[in-house]
Amino acid sequence: MTTDTLDRTAAPDLSSRFRKFIGAPDFPCVGAKSALANDMLRIFEARDLTSGWNDLQIHRELVEWGRAYKDDPTGFRSFSVIFAGPDDLDEAAFEEALWTRVQSLADKDAWKGLRHDARVSPDPDNPHFGLSFGGEAYFVVGLHPRASRPARRFERPALIFNLHDQFERLRAEGRYERMRERILARDAELAGSINPMIARHGEASAAAQYSGRRVGDDWQCPFRDPRNAA
Repeated sequence: MTTDTLDRTAAPDLSSRFRKFIGAPDFPCVGAKSALANDMLRIFEARDLTSGWNDLQIHRELVEWGRAYKDDPTGFRSFSVIFAGPDDLDEAAFEEALWTRVQSLADKDAWKGLRHDARVSPDPDNPHFGLSFGGEAYFVVGLHPRASRPARRFERPALIFNLHDQFERLRAEGRYERMRERILARDAELAGSINPMIARHGEASAAAQYSGRRVGDDWQCPFRDPRNAA
């Protein structure tokens, strides 16, 4: 585990508490639970979601994480970045900060001359949209204290990077739909309602789902990948 927290006294054992959050019986994402159980949940502790302080380190860790997956693409895994703060962002402010960090990471990927994963689109309006770091496609799940959905409500801001390829492998094995249905059912049981923002990859862009905020059809993603020629 890599750590670089803003204030260790303010968040002692933050990674341990995050693992406890994922491991709670009512936490709905069975994929994250599998990653935790198999020691495939990697955690990087960063300073501030609204600052670029750790962006170079986060990008480097993501590229290394993707390379390790290519060498051994077995098991479900997630790369989690937990920020020491701020812990008072409302949903709109969190969404803005999330996309600022994602934009910075994509800019660094392009500046380093790393190719965009051709299996996903760099256009956030495309139903096959995906982020790409080190040539490997990802999507992001944002967590923060003031999230409206309980499953997204962790005590500090966090960005969870999941590999698109592992879900494509699940589809090829005929396991994806069953896992998706279990997650949706568990999330509805926890929240008391079905998440209105969930869509399948390829049916609608997942960009609107990243922050967890409920948005309408007129929502515009602020992200632009430098490698997108469109």
